[in-house]
Amino acid sequence: MRGRLNAGLVAGGALVAVVVLAALVSFVWTPYDPTLVDAAAKLHEPGGGHLLGADKFGRDTLSQLMVGARTTLYVGIVAVGIAALLGTPLGVLAGMTPRGWLSELVMRVNDLVFAFPALLLAVMLGAVYGAGTLTAMIAIGVATVPAFARVARAATLQVMVTDYVLAARAAGRRGGAVALRHVLPNISSVLIVQASVSFAIAILAEAALSFLGFGTRPPTPSWGRMLQESQELLFSTPRLALWPGLAVALAVLGFNLLGDGLRDFLDPKLRRIRADG
Repeated sequence: MRGRLNAGLVAGGALVAVVVLAALVSFVWTPYDPTLVDAAAKLHEPGGGHLLGADKFGRDTLSQLMVGARTTLYVGIVAVGIAALLGTPLGVLAGMTPRGWLSELVMRVNDLVFAFPALLLAVMLGAVYGAGTLTAMIAIGVATVPAFARVARAATLQVMVTDYVLAARAAGRRGGAVALRHVLPNISSVLIVQASVSFAIAILAEAALSFLGFGTRPPTPSWGRMLQESQELLFSTPRLALWPGLAVALAVLGFNLLGDGLRDFLDPKLRRIRADG
């Protein structure tokens, strides 16, 4: 049986739900056009027609945050999807053949990729193909592949010594059938937790890349670029950095809490150990 819902899981789910809701609502409604430059509303204080104020170009802050949530989730979903689709099969393959040369090759290549941080990889790709959302998604996704491969391999090694897998292999089932029918269903919970944690990392990476100019390009709103544009007014108008910074912090906190809560929920043994401790 799985564990009961805990406070971390509920809090994380609530924060993630707020981000997702803001992104979904932005498809059909925002207070203003987030790319509209209005000189008359330049540095408009919160209240009145602009609930969270306006930036130095007169763009509505709340509208930018809502559309920025959409951009952040889009990059995160695609990046984590790339990492899961590449890393999971490699990890399962390495776990099912732990003493073979193929497993050793997969893990050594995995270590090599792990040596390149997402930011460095994005800078390299941006220099060759140009900065943009696609570059950020590919860089973050490729940089996250080793995490999925390692988690999938460790979980697969545990599954491969179970009685039902040994019985399936003794009955002559091929490796592909064993992987699809026995391995993947039993490591799915671990992969779900890893996806949640990797999503938080992707949010931070996307914000950092946009801040450095290697992520989402203008005029598409991005939390990282909102932070970058607020630098010169950081001391005179700190609220310009407060809102996007708070959005990034809460989104990352939400996905981290969600991942930690899912780990407890899907692993009752770990939940009991923490309760006893």
